[in-house]
Amino acid sequence: MSTERKVAVITGASQGIGAALMAAYRDRGYRVVATARSIKQASDDHVLAVPGDISDRKTAERAISEGVARFGRIDTLVNNAGIFIAKPFTHYTEADLSVMLGVNLAGFFHITQLAIAEMEKRRSGHVVQITTSLVDHANSHVPSVLASVTKGGLSAATKSLAIEYAKLGIRINAVAPGVIKTPMHPVETHAQLASFHPLGRMGEISDIVDAILYLESASFVTGETIHVDGGQAAGH
Repeated sequence: MSTERKVAVITGASQGIGAALMAAYRDRGYRVVATARSIKQASDDHVLAVPGDISDRKTAERAISEGVARFGRIDTLVNNAGIFIAKPFTHYTEADLSVMLGVNLAGFFHITQLAIAEMEKRRSGHVVQITTSLVDHANSHVPSVLASVTKGGLSAATKSLAIEYAKLGIRINAVAPGVIKTPMHPVETHAQLASFHPLGRMGEISDIVDAILYLESASFVTGETIHVDGGQAAGH
């Protein structure tokens, strides 16, 4: 198979934002390595499905090694997989801490380390994290310290990696969403969730996809976090 086409790796690709990103990158002519616990192999020969838990380094190793074996290169990584648990601080359990550190931080670490190692060979590449607007705009109605700890770690890592790898032509950016209309939010909660945003509505999956595709083509942008949050980070 020709190695001329670019290749994007997308985590959490089985549904919601991840599935939409997979389709968007294919529309741009990219080949895609899609990983998630429940991912199924597509009929599209230009999509490689790698099922597994992203918090397990073996899943990351398989995604990158099988992607390179199949398509010959890695150009983009979108760290979309993530877990959000909103609870009062004293109600969090050790299990909550373990799963959020595992997926949000360890999962990011494993696959990003391996992807960047491949990007270094070509002296080009792009990594995008999905964080949360709550990192910069805490909300008393949404107590979520573990989201701030883990996604805040991704925000800090975005800047650090951007500077570390700038001279190698590898860009690192992030998108910080507000509340996005995905299957995880029941319809009966939409009115309340919409009220959290100054624009008065929830975000759409397409809003996040568009931001990531902008960053993909913005060759002079690195170390940036774009807030796609209906104005939350600006204030109320």
